[in-house]
Amino acid sequence: MKTPNQILTLLLCFGLLTGCGGSSEDASSQEPAPDNTAEVQAYYAAHPDFFSFKTLADLPTDLVWQDGSELPDIGSPDAKKGGTQYGSLQDFPRTLRTVGPDSNGSFRPMILDYTTLQLAHRHPDDFKFHPGTAKAWAVDEANKTIYVKLNPEARWSDDVPVTTDDFMFMFFFYQSDYIVAPWYNNWYGTQYTNITKFDEHTFSITIPEAKPDMDSRVLGLRGLPQHFFKELGDDYVERYQWRFAPTTGPYVVRDEDIRKGRSIALTRLKDWWARDNKFWRNRYNADRIQMTVIRETPKVFEAFRRGDIDQFGLNLAEYWYEKLPDDDPDVQNGYIHKSVFYNQRPRPTYGLWINTSKPHLDNLDVRVGIHHATNWELVIDRFFRGDFARLQTSSDGYGEFSHPILKARTFDIDEALAAFARAGFQERGPDGILTNDQGQRLSFTLTTGYESLKDVLTILKEEAAKAGLELRLEVLDGTAAWKKVQEKKHDMQFSALSVSLEMYPRFWETYHSDNAYDDAFLDDGSVNPERQVKTQTNNMEMLAIYEMDQMIDAYRASSNKREMIDLAHRMTQLHHDHASWVPGFFQPFYRLGHWRWVRYPEFFNHRHSSSAGQYFVHWIDTDLKQQTRDAMSSDQVFEPQLQVFDQFKSDP
Repeated sequence: MKTPNQILTLLLCFGLLTGCGGSSEDASSQEPAPDNTAEVQAYYAAHPDFFSFKTLADLPTDLVWQDGSELPDIGSPDAKKGGTQYGSLQDFPRTLRTVGPDSNGSFRPMILDYTTLQLAHRHPDDFKFHPGTAKAWAVDEANKTIYVKLNPEARWSDDVPVTTDDFMFMFFFYQSDYIVAPWYNNWYGTQYTNITKFDEHTFSITIPEAKPDMDSRVLGLRGLPQHFFKELGDDYVERYQWRFAPTTGPYVVRDEDIRKGRSIALTRLKDWWARDNKFWRNRYNADRIQMTVIRETPKVFEAFRRGDIDQFGLNLAEYWYEKLPDDDPDVQNGYIHKSVFYNQRPRPTYGLWINTSKPHLDNLDVRVGIHHATNWELVIDRFFRGDFARLQTSSDGYGEFSHPILKARTFDIDEALAAFARAGFQERGPDGILTNDQGQRLSFTLTTGYESLKDVLTILKEEAAKAGLELRLEVLDGTAAWKKVQEKKHDMQFSALSVSLEMYPRFWETYHSDNAYDDAFLDDGSVNPERQVKTQTNNMEMLAIYEMDQMIDAYRASSNKREMIDLAHRMTQLHHDHASWVPGFFQPFYRLGHWRWVRYPEFFNHRHSSSAGQYFVHWIDTDLKQQTRDAMSSDQVFEPQLQVFDQFKSDP
């Protein structure tokens, strides 16, 4: 398949793009905005097997169309529109792009994951789909094809209609080298085999294998506004750095609301096309979301206590039990509410990501020793007060796809010392840290972007020293830490990848050698001595195992659920044996403190919610805000609200 850059070269050669001739004076007087329309069309023409064009008369007549209409609504009829929601960011976003370098920051969910519409979405209480930009869809399992009818009312935020062309262009965009995003290039170049346009609102997408959840592969897609990306080219990263792309969702970022390094705001579209649609009504209720940069968690908490921000996550035991205890006056007077919500979903992968390309960390015995030298049991008991639990594998929470019996290695100084000794680290120095016969210390830098969890690392450091391991702690802001690990410059990273609500875990992104090195292996499976580190991927362990690659390829190609389960278990076992990731912890709930004027439905939230704000079912009651402010000034009190929502609590 030719890349968009190669197509551009052909266009230039055949004179199909203007602007190549003329004098330099003309060109310098006023450069017209680039227009890639011809390049895009040439790309489609060069790949006729991938991009097809038919008519409605060609649609199969036996399709069974679905629209999720039987599912319950999501928002609360009690919700009110209006008000400003005040929140915080640990660091300012480095870009408004959602793809490419530095795009995967903490602000991205606010302009993509949580606020824009896919073709369809998993219902947050059910695994079935409800409409997004699609009006209906049909699954042709035999031909591995999903047919889609777009909602003709769907609009981009600049009022341009959403059409099939936006989904055709989506594949051009994600397959392009312009975006500097290898994962997207691979995924959209290998996990889809065709898109067929039937009319402006009807298309089909075909995938290589009839996966057990093949509908999700297509319904989870978001189109891209082709009209906005007409200028896509070699300068994409810079050209679109601070340009907010038109969205299908309810919020936009206006230029005047970007105060670099200080704050950023989202404004609700009063005429949002989906505002009255089932599943979307009574959600996204605040007129404005104001996010201010506050880098340190204690200062965020101080701002919350002053009422400068509306909500504060109380997941950390220190804040739940000590800094905002149940007998705090603001809690007892009913001004601040405390809520616990038990959810059910795959768990983020909190743990230590070991860079196996680094000296000594490429030694299996050193890595096994690190497992036994990290005392997660003490972290859970001391730091989390026993409220959290230990992760066993990197794919917990996927039901039968998760390994049924595999357990994480426990803290054991003797086991750690034995493993380190096998790696040649046998003598303790004056400070107790092990050295080898070359005088090299058993010492590594442990990096994190979680300032609020820095005390977790302190516990790990103190306990590891007992086993002769030195952990040099490095606490960066979230964006800087992520940049370091994406560039593969870390020794070990304490981090977590968020996981989607899916039937089965993914392995290619984090464990395939394609995401560790360029050409990791030779054709015979032996290590390529000239391989180069690949950056900007999520293989943070630099894991490159030929056997793992083969299993991942088989897993991705399989349409047999039992085979996929078996492969998932075998890959999880191999990952455990390789010891390049140390399982950390998970929380079976989330805890929240929120001022009285922030309202939630009676049921509080939905089964599969990962956080209180993910589905935007809350609202700001401006009348209650004024009432609460007045009450605090006059010593009026309300009934305290300490609520536990355990309707989805799993058995221990």
